[in-house]
Amino acid sequence: YQLEDESAHLDEMPLMMSEEGFENDESDYHTLPRARITRRKRGLEWFVCGGWKFLCTSCCDWLINICQRKRELKARTVWLGHPEKCEEKHPRNSIKNQKYNVFTFIPGVLYEQFKFFLNLYFLVVSCSQFVPALKIGYLYTYWAPLGFVLAVTIMREAIDEFRRFQRDKEVNSQLYSKLTIRGKVQVKSSDIQVGDLIIVEKNQRIPSDMVFLRTSEKAGSCFIRTDQLDGETDWKLKVAVSCTQRLPALGDLFSISAYVYAQKPQLDIHSFEGTFTREDCDPPVHESLSIENTLWASTIVASGTVIGVVIYTGKETRSVMNTSNPKNKVGLLDLELNQLTKALFGALVALSVVMVTLQGFAGPWYRNLFRFLLLLSYIIPISLRVNLDMGKAAYGWMIMKDESIPGTVVRTSTIPEELGRLVYLLTDKTGTLTQNEMVFKRLHLGTVSYGADTMDEIQSHLRNPYTQAQPPAGGHAGSATPPRKAQSAAPKVRRSVSSRVHEAVRAIALCHNVTPVYEPRAGAPAEAEDAEADQDFSDGNRTYQAASPDEVALVQWTESVGLTLVSRDLASMQLRSPSGQLLTFSVLQTFPFTSESKRMGIIVRDESTAEITFYMKGADVAMSPIVQYNDWLEEECGNMAREGLRTLVVAKRALTEEQYQDFESRYSQAKLSIHDRALKVAAVVESLEREMELLCLTGVEDQLQADVRPTLEMLRNAGIKIWMLTGDKLETATCIAKSSHLVSRTQDIHIFRPVTNRGEAHLELNAFRRKHDCALVISGDSLEVCLKFYEHELVDLACQCPAVVCCRCSPTQKARIVKLLQQHTGRRTCAIGDGGNDVSMIQMADCGIGIEGKEGRQAALAADFSIAQFRHVGRLLMVHGRSSYKRSAALGQFVMHRGLIISTMQAVFSSVFYFASVPLYQGFLMVGYATLYTMFPVFSLVLDQDVKPEMAMLYPELYKDLTKGRSLSFKTFLVWVLVSVYQGGILMYGALLLFESEFVHVVAISFTALILTELLMVALTVRTWHWLMVVAEVLSLGCYVASLAFLNEYF
Repeated sequence: YQLEDESAHLDEMPLMMSEEGFENDESDYHTLPRARITRRKRGLEWFVCGGWKFLCTSCCDWLINICQRKRELKARTVWLGHPEKCEEKHPRNSIKNQKYNVFTFIPGVLYEQFKFFLNLYFLVVSCSQFVPALKIGYLYTYWAPLGFVLAVTIMREAIDEFRRFQRDKEVNSQLYSKLTIRGKVQVKSSDIQVGDLIIVEKNQRIPSDMVFLRTSEKAGSCFIRTDQLDGETDWKLKVAVSCTQRLPALGDLFSISAYVYAQKPQLDIHSFEGTFTREDCDPPVHESLSIENTLWASTIVASGTVIGVVIYTGKETRSVMNTSNPKNKVGLLDLELNQLTKALFGALVALSVVMVTLQGFAGPWYRNLFRFLLLLSYIIPISLRVNLDMGKAAYGWMIMKDESIPGTVVRTSTIPEELGRLVYLLTDKTGTLTQNEMVFKRLHLGTVSYGADTMDEIQSHLRNPYTQAQPPAGGHAGSATPPRKAQSAAPKVRRSVSSRVHEAVRAIALCHNVTPVYEPRAGAPAEAEDAEADQDFSDGNRTYQAASPDEVALVQWTESVGLTLVSRDLASMQLRSPSGQLLTFSVLQTFPFTSESKRMGIIVRDESTAEITFYMKGADVAMSPIVQYNDWLEEECGNMAREGLRTLVVAKRALTEEQYQDFESRYSQAKLSIHDRALKVAAVVESLEREMELLCLTGVEDQLQADVRPTLEMLRNAGIKIWMLTGDKLETATCIAKSSHLVSRTQDIHIFRPVTNRGEAHLELNAFRRKHDCALVISGDSLEVCLKFYEHELVDLACQCPAVVCCRCSPTQKARIVKLLQQHTGRRTCAIGDGGNDVSMIQMADCGIGIEGKEGRQAALAADFSIAQFRHVGRLLMVHGRSSYKRSAALGQFVMHRGLIISTMQAVFSSVFYFASVPLYQGFLMVGYATLYTMFPVFSLVLDQDVKPEMAMLYPELYKDLTKGRSLSFKTFLVWVLVSVYQGGILMYGALLLFESEFVHVVAISFTALILTELLMVALTVRTWHWLMVVAEVLSLGCYVASLAFLNEYF
């Protein structure tokens, strides 16, 4: 009861938009969404202002929902190797990226074309020519241009669709080995069912979501690459279910009776809850399953061969649930031209009514009205679409031929003008702004700090404890304090620093999830002599794999200073000391990094001394309450963060055997609980995390892509607001935002505190509102909560920020943020990314740009434009975006002017001749006017330039003007209308008045004057001449003069 009461109370309480928020009640910002709903338009006003559209789409959606009833997603029990035991029918395991099928292709493409007013209008006009009473000219004058436009569009769509079909077919027909009672069978990816046991080889794609049962690796674990799922390039360690991994042979999977209980399919790729149960032994074996026992579809096996049981297929896999359907993108310029054609249609109807009225509604006036509508139909030119589509193709060709941005590909040729209208740029971080290559930069021990130039001191400190111990006596080698002899020799201070460096480096070398991987060489020793083989393996042959590039950077650094990780499996780890001896440690427990805990821990036993140590490393916010009191940690973390380094705090705690045994029993008990498992496990681990000894602070740098800083600065100066959406951790995202100058040095950063309910969101939004001119950093979970209750307010505040960083974003959240910006601001958005996890965002944005990077080509293939490097964005927008928009605006308006001027002449001609609905120019003259005589000069406007590319790059502020849309607006359009009416009137009246005696030749005289006027107008509109423009002018004039000989029947 109290909860309901609280939310009701919050409803009445305004969200302050400013400090004075409470006094001023008029603005609808101050009331919550519920209050705002009451002011909707009512009745007829609502219906006319778009209500009819809403009703139509609602009806269609309702019909579609009835046709394709969405099945409710449920949890499931999957029996190993027995798909037939499934209680429900599950979707087919096939991938489908096509927009249409055989039956919907033609209707779909035609609908996409005729939903534009312009094309629909032409269709009606062309069809009217089949009615004898309305026939005005030859059929080809109307049907030829329309047929041409449709043929080009259908061909283009068909080619795209066929390519998609081939890509899908290739993926769906990949062969996998399926385990059956009779042995292995080859099965197509699309025929895999829930419950099948599938074998996946190294470097093969995992075909569906599976639970990991067995692997060929002795350790019982394997690595998978997840770059197409979550955009992270590092490998993830997955662990097989121990019950099935222990079985002697593969075939035994069928001799046991076991099942997996899996939760219902959901979006979250970072979590999974389930249980594995084996029934045929006494007592039954129960094992808990978590995210580390799963293999999601679209990931790739990086080591060994794996066997898994399929739990989700097709549409229910995580990767498919996280991708959205591609939408057909329409440029803002096309929408604006569509509005102008509606205005022209209004003018056309008005003009025809005026003509019929002046006739005095004599005879069958409605037929005359129709004839006038057709006679003057050139007011709306069909060549507008043809010219614009050819123009877009030309811009695409110019972009791909630009040598300053090599490797750029235009994949969607319909929206190059969008590049000139962008206000919001949403970018991914990893691989887009950064190279995803980590470099170790700094080690801080509290009293002493080591940078890149002083690493040799660390090497000498490390050599001391190891070299002075006798190599055979492994007893001293692993211990923290150097042997007695060394202590007396070295001065006191020196020794303490030395032992602290040694402790810190050893902690960094042990506390991680890194596995060294050796590329097998020809004639390498067999696996039996593993330990010896490892010793003589050359260092150049070793690569490290881990779930985070930071960890690899740390382990590579410990190798460079002398302490090398040579082997690792689930139960042990081996280090090589600077003197070459091997130190072995047993791994007793590992606590992996999670976004909630922000730290990872490991408990190891030193085999030589049997000491048990609990090491931990993590973010400073998580570690500072855990470590013993100190006065330097917070300050140093701040210093490193300002340099753009990613910081990790390393600490340790020595445990006695009794302490560890007590912990282990409580921990395994917590891991088996079904309810609140995560909470109970966390509580047990936290009992260890007390009063830990702080060892050191490390700083790692993620290197930025080339020229990221100047590019971001250029975009900011151009008035583009940049948002960074990343799946990475909050600390990392904040670091990169600072180092890439996304957030300038002087700006404050407001980190939005984690919120879980409406009350917290309310308070946190009010706290954020009081800040001025500061960048916002918010995590995906908090964002969800705020959008649920305060969507309008949050977006409104975020749009006022100079920069916004959203971290821990899932692919669907990225797409949702793009959609919110489009809905709330009505401005054009652009999304840039390079991984499979950015595809949804790229497809949702008005303009999607993919970078062909390390994370594969999935984003580049799904994008409208793909580029090779982030810095190419600057030129793509400033130069190509600008010129495409400016040229298309000029071209569109000029083509309209061309139609208006001839329609004005027709109107004047009809009014002089007693309002007769007779065409002034017959068949070929009309077709020739729109094509042969004026097409080349008008089309040559696509070569026009208003500023040189160098100037556009030097003064990005020029771009701000484009976003206001001043090149094509009702104002510029009306200017062109006035010019056209004036010119058309003068030409026709002039011809009639000046050449009264030559009245028979009025058609020839006025037509020649019209052509010359058009050619002159093009010459006057051009800003920068190009040699092709001159050729076009001369050619057109030549064509007209030459054709006079053939067209004597018209003149």
